[in-house]
Order: sequence, then C-alpha cells, then structure tokens
Amino acid sequence: MKIGIIGCGRWGSFHAWYASRIGHEVKLYGREGSANMRRLELTGSNEYLKLPANVQLTKNLGDVLNFADVIIISVGSQNLRGLVKEINFTTKNNLGEKIFVLCMKGLERGTGKRLTEVFAEENISAREKIAVWVGPGHVQDFLNEIPNCMVMSSLNEKLTRRLVEIFKSPLIRFYYGKDLLGTEIGAAAKNVVGLAAGMLDGLNYSSLKGALMARGTAELSRLIGALGGDKMTVYGLSHLGDYEATLFSAHSHNRRFGEEFVQRKSFDKLAEGVETVAALIQLAKSVAVELPISESVYKILYENADPKEELTKLFLRSTKEE
Repeated sequence: MKIGIIGCGRWGSFHAWYASRIGHEVKLYGREGSANMRRLELTGSNEYLKLPANVQLTKNLGDVLNFADVIIISVGSQNLRGLVKEINFTTKNNLGEKIFVLCMKGLERGTGKRLTEVFAEENISAREKIAVWVGPGHVQDFLNEIPNCMVMSSLNEKLTRRLVEIFKSPLIRFYYGKDLLGTEIGAAAKNVVGLAAGMLDGLNYSSLKGALMARGTAELSRLIGALGGDKMTVYGLSHLGDYEATLFSAHSHNRRFGEEFVQRKSFDKLAEGVETVAALIQLAKSVAVELPISESVYKILYENADPKEELTKLFLRSTKEE
C-alpha cells in the first residue's frame, strides 16, 4: 500500500522505516524549516536510524496527502488541532477514503480532549476513519530487532482489523483495542506516571516505583470508568503494559525528563507528559475523580512544589485502604 507519514521526528522516521521494511511504498512529510527534515534530506538518517533509499521525502503536505492510502501522524499532541485544520484546507475538507492512524499519545491541554476527539471535532467526516496505534516499544529496541506487542484501536472494528493486517510483522504483534476511550487515556496517562517515576529515580527513591505502578493503574482505572470506558483497559498494553518502557527504560523521554527536572538539569527532548498532566487533571475534575499522582506531578512542575516533600507526602501519607 501507499503509506504517508506526517512528522519526521523519532517516531515518524521510525514508522517510515518500518512501513518500508514490511513492503509498503512510503512518503515522509516534514514541515519547512524542520531541523529533523533538513537532516534527513542531507544525510538520509538521524540519530536513531538510516532511512531506506526508497522512502520519499517531501515538505509539501498536499504531496503526501495525495499520495497515501493510509496516513500515519506522529507529531506533538498539542500541534494536532492545527495540523488537522491544515489538512482540511489542503484537501478542501474532502478526505475521500483516506485512513488516519495517530501514532502519538497525549490529551489536548485546555480542553482535556482525546486526540481522536480533536481530529473528529475538526473534521467530523473522518470520525470512522481514525485509529490509534500505541503500546510498549522503543525505536532503539525495534531497530535492534527486539520485538514487542502493540495495540491498534478505533471506533470501527473492521478498520482496526484491516490496519493490523496492513502493519503486522514478526517485529510487532498487534492486539485489537476495543475500548478507544480507555486506550487513548491510558496511553496518554502513562507518560505522566513516567514523569513521576523519573522524579523518584532522581531522588534515589526508585524502590517506590512499585507503589507508583500499583496506585497509578488504580487511579486511571477509576477515571476511565467514570468517563464511560472499560476500567480494565488500563491494565492492558496501552497503559500498564507500557510501564516497563516508560518507567524503567533509559530510552524513555518522560522518565528522563522527570529525573533531570528534580536534579535541576535541562532535557531538550519532547516529553508529552508535561502537557498531558494539566489536561488529565482537567478531565478528572469534570467527572469528580481524584488523581493524587497526577496532582503531585502538576504541583511539582507548575506550582514549584518541592519534589522530595511532595512525593514523600504522596507515598508515605497516613494509612489508606488499598
């Protein structure tokens, strides 16, 4: 098939590499002025991988939209709404039968909306043609031929199954996600838990990550249930199943950000949990669900709370029922 990729960062370039590897025609879009795109144009590679020679590069959004049957989007979550507006303008609001797969995790800050909601809100005709592809795995591990399991989910089971057939391989085994709401919230929220894990690492409190995992899944289960999703989804690959890659891996941007934040170091990679935590708290308030872990992370990041004091208070507070 013809696969278009929008976004030329770590995951966008990986998806171009992967789609080409499994036999698809691939065109990768990066915006004008993107340092990532400039590097790919000059060298055909980035700090993670070398693109196959048959992957086409373009800085023209219309070019990739006209080319592709299936379009993978991998950009910062806070940029999605603007991108969809640009897609609408470029296609004159006529997406035809094109399918969009969001390979990104987050919630929109300011609205608390899930990313498929953002896309459908800007283009309602695409509602049944949007899927999400999430779950554990790091680019570095896949490139070293280390396989993993991931989740494909949408509102349309036939679409989900079709996409799994298009993208499955011995490197990635897919599971069908039947609860889109729970899948998206779980995938976004695990990045917030990743920030907390990194903060614990930075404070030499890593032994508390077991408690963090247990309480984090319990909190999110209550939220997903209150929002109308399946509260057990959080125990699957999109959230708990992704903890190893997010809470423990040296490759995790969110864990690294949290660790370096409490050590007063700078970290220049995208850590989606930083924006997601604000949206997550907003979403939880809308259904009167308490998220103590997310609230502690928010206070540390945005209200200058002392990390050691806040996290100690969170985990070593008065006795609670489990």
